[in-house]
Amino acid sequence: MKAKFLASAGIVAATAVALTGCSGGNGSGPEAASCTNTIVNAEAPQVTVWAWYPAFNEVVDNFNNTNSDVQICWTNAGQGNDEYTKFSTSIESGSGAPDVIQLESEVLSSFTIRNALVDLTEFGANDVKDQYAEGAWEDASSGDAVYAIPVDGGPMGMLYRQDIFDAAGIQVPTTWKEFEAAAQKLKESGNGAVMADFPTNGRAFNQALFAQAGSVPFEYDSANPQEIGIKVNDQGAKDVLEYWNGLVKKGLVATDDAFTADYNTKLVDGSYALYLAAAWGPGYLQGLSDADPDAVWRAAPLPQWDAANPVQVNWGGSTFAVTEQAKDKKLAAKVAMGIFGNKEGMNLGVDKGALFPSYAPVLDSEEFANKEYKFFGGQQINKDVFLKAAEGYQGATFSPFQNYAYDQLTVQLYSMVQGEKDAGKALDDLQASLEQYATEQGFTLK
Repeated sequence: MKAKFLASAGIVAATAVALTGCSGGNGSGPEAASCTNTIVNAEAPQVTVWAWYPAFNEVVDNFNNTNSDVQICWTNAGQGNDEYTKFSTSIESGSGAPDVIQLESEVLSSFTIRNALVDLTEFGANDVKDQYAEGAWEDASSGDAVYAIPVDGGPMGMLYRQDIFDAAGIQVPTTWKEFEAAAQKLKESGNGAVMADFPTNGRAFNQALFAQAGSVPFEYDSANPQEIGIKVNDQGAKDVLEYWNGLVKKGLVATDDAFTADYNTKLVDGSYALYLAAAWGPGYLQGLSDADPDAVWRAAPLPQWDAANPVQVNWGGSTFAVTEQAKDKKLAAKVAMGIFGNKEGMNLGVDKGALFPSYAPVLDSEEFANKEYKFFGGQQINKDVFLKAAEGYQGATFSPFQNYAYDQLTVQLYSMVQGEKDAGKALDDLQASLEQYATEQGFTLK
């Protein structure tokens, strides 16, 4: 399974979100839940849902208008870690969790180990397995268990400034060797831009780059929850990190923290010639302000270590899981499988929320493949880039303490770019810290 953040009881509580709407007293979840949507059939049982997807109100309305036997009572309980903190509080107290919850796929194991999520195989999850991208389904599964229904994915590609490339006389790189050569030529052009950013706080981004070279950092199965294999310092990870550290030392890439105001500005003002992005990146990019009005954006596949044997990787992606606190788990499972498990709902997510679908009837459709994006000059970026990346992605395994692992990775990468240690030492130190932490938490190392 996979993830972005691990919510633990020790995380500082999130700021409460003020919610308005209808009463959810008939719901199978928390008493007197508050809905941010309209209940179409007040006589039908309600299933409480926490989610933060863009334009999700329209998706909920679509579900409620087409399902007379159950209604969704939706709450936006915060995004990412804010929601996970509230969920953790509910787990500790034994009450207050929703029936269905949006979780990034990489945090699933951090909640399954706490017995907080329902194995959906009991409620027909395997019957819909063929309706989802293989890699996304693997991310939502652990062994024979299925703990969530995939919604969207993050197959990776490259969003680049064609105008900057043309001015510097560089071609779109197809391999990482070509990437370095192009970065060097860009620097010598005197443009002032660097090729890209390598953020030390990239977390899942950095892990995805390691995975492209064959790195498998964790071995974990929820069937044996107290056993874990850790190999974050394998050769694939070391090779990739040595490569990027070389680019850093030569001044060919930046090391700005990701997703700060400064980083967002540099993404669109020409400071970076390209953005190594997940399939949700185009939507993120278009939503940023202060963009260079003369920018010419295009998309291309992620560079490869071996062009003859391409390896596709994923950054992010989310799911719907059923919580153990759901009073009617069968009904909750129907909602989890049904919210985006239809063309109308998923197309709303694509068109209004810029989601990259895991639901195959939309993912594999000609309409999605041929969709033209004005921001990219009318380019069919799904067909050209992200569909191929999604098809090649086979899934990954994350740890039940993924947030801690990412925090420690950030510490080591920062130390490396500061010149305090080389790439190999950084990953060896990361390995030692995670082995120690796992042992202290009662895990048996494989």
